[in-house]
Amino acid sequence: MTRRSARLLAAAAAICLTASACSSTQHRGGTTSASTSAGASDNGPHKKGGTVTISNEQGQTWTCRFNPFNPAAYLESNGFVYEPLIFVDELNNSAETPMLATGYQWNADKTSIVFTIRDGVKWNDGQPFGADDVAFTFNLMKQVPATDLYALWTAAGLQSATASGNKVTLTFKQPAQPYFYFFADQVMIVPKHVFGSGDAAAHPDTWADTNPVGTGPFMVNPCSPNNIQYTANPDYWQAGKPYIQKVEYPAYLDNGPANLDLASGKAQWGSQFIPGIQQFYLNKSADNHTWSPPVLNVSLYPNLDPSHKATSTLAVRQAISAAIDRSQVSAIGEGGQEPAANQSGVVLPTFQKYYDAAAVSSAGYDKPDQAKAKQLLSSAGYSPAHPLNLTVITITGYTDWDASLAVIKQELAPIGINLSVSDLAQQTFDTKLFTGDYDLAYYGQLTGGPTPYYELREILDSANTAPIGQSANSNYERYKNPAVDALFNQYATADDATQVSLIKQVEAAMVKDVPIIPVTESVDWFQYNTADIGGWPTQDDPYAQPAAFNFPDAGQVLLHLYSKSAQ
Repeated sequence: MTRRSARLLAAAAAICLTASACSSTQHRGGTTSASTSAGASDNGPHKKGGTVTISNEQGQTWTCRFNPFNPAAYLESNGFVYEPLIFVDELNNSAETPMLATGYQWNADKTSIVFTIRDGVKWNDGQPFGADDVAFTFNLMKQVPATDLYALWTAAGLQSATASGNKVTLTFKQPAQPYFYFFADQVMIVPKHVFGSGDAAAHPDTWADTNPVGTGPFMVNPCSPNNIQYTANPDYWQAGKPYIQKVEYPAYLDNGPANLDLASGKAQWGSQFIPGIQQFYLNKSADNHTWSPPVLNVSLYPNLDPSHKATSTLAVRQAISAAIDRSQVSAIGEGGQEPAANQSGVVLPTFQKYYDAAAVSSAGYDKPDQAKAKQLLSSAGYSPAHPLNLTVITITGYTDWDASLAVIKQELAPIGINLSVSDLAQQTFDTKLFTGDYDLAYYGQLTGGPTPYYELREILDSANTAPIGQSANSNYERYKNPAVDALFNQYATADDATQVSLIKQVEAAMVKDVPIIPVTESVDWFQYNTADIGGWPTQDDPYAQPAAFNFPDAGQVLLHLYSKSAQ
């Protein structure tokens, strides 16, 4: 079973910073096999030509709908056809690439930002693009709240979006810097002349948008239930690009055929889990490569509500974290294809500069310690002779999670914890997780961002939780710490160095209070073939998140790729 992306519901991004509602539990997974320099980005110029085929199992045929406001449809249009103002690279210290905006300027307190909109851009139907389209896009989100996927007009406090000449000004009622990633990188700009009239204007959130009109490097031409074909936009605003002239995106109903196409080289761009990847894929050809960078955590979520006596006891949570050998879970449960996490919650090496290794080490969580775990559990009244019985809920069909939990179960038994695993249907799991009807849950957050702030605030901010029986937004464990809330609230107006310091203080709470227990690091699935296609992102050149299901990153990847045989 594939888990396509944390981005399946972009609305979840707003959750992380606010009290907006969370509504899905997809998780990321993938491979972390050693990357090579093969395919390292060579950004040209190159001659045009060639085709790229994407293998990313969907479990269903294509609907041929491409509405950028519809989370069920936008993964196949955002980045391909529709573009943002600024591209923010999560993997490269938030490096920015100007797209439909050539630059921007904040005011002193970061309550207002002025974007300079790029001149000379056309929509793929030949109509001119301009600042009015940008202002229209943001104002549409106010008029039709269902299109405001990041709660910009509510949680972020957006008050106005106005155009003057080639400038667009967004004003907020509060410092809005943490939302920059969402409104600059995640919001796709739409054409006023399309979305301002007819069915698109009447129902912009649900309109099918079967022939999307965007500024991006590719156009849908054509789409069928079994395949989406994209052809290069001949009037794309980046001169000489895209180099690749065609993209094929077959609809795979299960992993088997999709993985076979990758192994044979029939598909060049993979974005899914491949069991036994070394033998099945990498050994098949010297042109087959993988690099799947970690971006989020998969964790045990203990229920911290006092009604759950055992898991709300600190010593029990400390014992569990101390007993788990995360490297073993990674090696056995995930086949070495997801790295071990750490108790700080900071994903490594992606966010290395934020990591407080000393804090993790001094708390004793830098390596498993069964003796310490036994002592901690004994202090809570449990032992192998008087064991603690706990149930962990997980999602049926997530076989790697089941394998990981089997390892965890074995590691907890010697200290006196009998762990039962309960596989639940997605909807049942969601309900229990959101309402707090569980002892332990195995789960990976939906969304992150360009720093650890985004995932950690999802998990820990008390504004994101709710009483037992009511749906929490993302703080499902029910953690409440006013000091941690204050750290998050300071982040918006802090400079870079202070933001790093604030995150390290949040890490201190993670290792002291153990509100969740990170186990492995969830990754972007990425396999790539270099027989004819060059320009792939690599560990040495992480110019974008590499999975085809990431937006707008997929568009950045396509702008770098070229056909060797066309040169």
